[in-house]
This record gives sequence, C-alpha cells and structure tokens, in this order.
Amino acid sequence: MRPEYLKVPLPSGENYVRIRETLKVRTLHTVCEEARCPNIAECWGAGTATFMVMGGNCSRGCRFCSVTHGGMQPLDPLEPKKVAESVRIMGLDYIVITSVDRDDLEDQGAGHFAAVVKAVKDMNVRVEVLIPDFRGNHELVERVVSSGPDVVAHNIETVRRLTPGVRDGRAGYDQSLSVLREIKERHRAMITKSSLMLGLGETDSEVIEALHDLKDASVDIVTIGQYLRPSRKQLEVVEYCPVERFKRLEAIAYEMGFSFVASGPLVRTSYRAAEAWSKRRLENV
Repeated sequence: MRPEYLKVPLPSGENYVRIRETLKVRTLHTVCEEARCPNIAECWGAGTATFMVMGGNCSRGCRFCSVTHGGMQPLDPLEPKKVAESVRIMGLDYIVITSVDRDDLEDQGAGHFAAVVKAVKDMNVRVEVLIPDFRGNHELVERVVSSGPDVVAHNIETVRRLTPGVRDGRAGYDQSLSVLREIKERHRAMITKSSLMLGLGETDSEVIEALHDLKDASVDIVTIGQYLRPSRKQLEVVEYCPVERFKRLEAIAYEMGFSFVASGPLVRTSYRAAEAWSKRRLENV
C-alpha cells in the first residue's frame, strides 16, 4: 500500500482545464499525462507543463514507463508551430520539452526535436530539453543541443546493476553517461541534468555510485524520486522509500558538488526546473 505522503489531489482548477484544452485542440502530448506524473495537479495548476514531442507512441519498451510502445506514426510537420502557439497562449516563460524515442526514423527525430526548440526559443522562452540517448550517436545529440536550449537533461533512470531489467535493451547505463559527458565536453557552459528513481531494489551504495558517475560526467543538476508503478503492465515497486532516505541522499549529492538537487518521493525530472536553472545561473554570475 502506498504511504500517505504519496497521495496527491486529483487535477483540477482553471489553469489545469485551460492547459488541457489548449493541448487537446492542437493534438499535443505532455509527459505529465503520458507518464501519469503525480505532480500534474501542482504543475498544471501553476500554469506550467512539460511538452512531449514526436508523437504519443515510443519505439522502445522500458519496463517502468506507461507510454505506449510501438505503432509509430509520421511526425507532424506543424508540431513546432503548435508548441510555440501553445506556449504563447499559456503565457509561459520556462518550459520543458521531451520526446518519445523514435528509433524508426533515420535521424531518430533529432531534426524535428531541434525544430521545436528553435520555434519556442524565437519567443524568448527559457527551454529545458529532456532528450533520448539517440543510441549514443553524438552528432544527433549535438543537433538538438545546438538548437539553443538553456538546460539539457538525459536520465540514467536507475543504478548500473538494475539498468538491463528496467530500461529497453537499446538503452544503457554507460551509453547515457557518454551522452551527458559528450554534451559537457562540447559545451562547457551548458547546464546538464539527470534523474534517478528509487524503489526498484537498489541499495544506497549503488545510488551513491551512480551519483559519483554523474558527477564524473560533469552533470550539474540531479533529481531523485520514488518509482511509482503506472499500471500492472509495468515493474512492481520493490520498496516505498521513507522520506528520510531521500533527504540523506540529497545531502550526499550536495556534498559531492551538484549545484542543485531535488530529492523526494514525488520528485520528477522537470520538478522545480525553473528554480534549478535560476540557482545554477546565479552561481555563475
């Protein structure tokens, strides 16, 4: 049974309804809905959202994720314009753009992703991107990174030992670290970010090892959250971790030198994203 601290209110409110209708009219997707994020009420109620581009179906089948696998559809050439229009209508000044994996496409969707970023950046909006690994193809990663985002995130998701059973076989722990490391080597000033889930059977020592690996890849920001099983089709939760565990790991991550750490049961990658960006920027002034 889920602890009380994991229970969140049902999404409601004027901003929530407005955002939902704005996205529905333009047939846009959000990771908030597709991944059944527990923070959807908080974020949408505050007038923010994480856009998921390149369709609602993913070419991969990670065992923790509820996004539909397979049945890939053509890209919508109007999507960059639709996202930009939605951002304008919603009055946002900081957004997160993520995507499904598109291994079915020659460039894995890198060009399309970059086009969305450019369309939004033309509106003077701060943009954080949460990118796929593009199968470790650094030139495809560079295509997105060079489109002008302010923060680039890529998630390792879990510890090394559990990766093969949690993520799709085309992903990989070292492959993800390589993507993050390469971004920083090419763009020293770029703010990079990654995320870990707890509750899949990992030990604290394994989490600390993963944090060290992320720090060695020069990652700036890290988020740590509780894995919540979206449906019976996904992996079972091994443990609902106590709040104290998240706080202990947060303190350890700060001691390692990460510029911003968000660690808690309901934390997700884009949680407090604008705050994390602001803190990192202030440190560099």
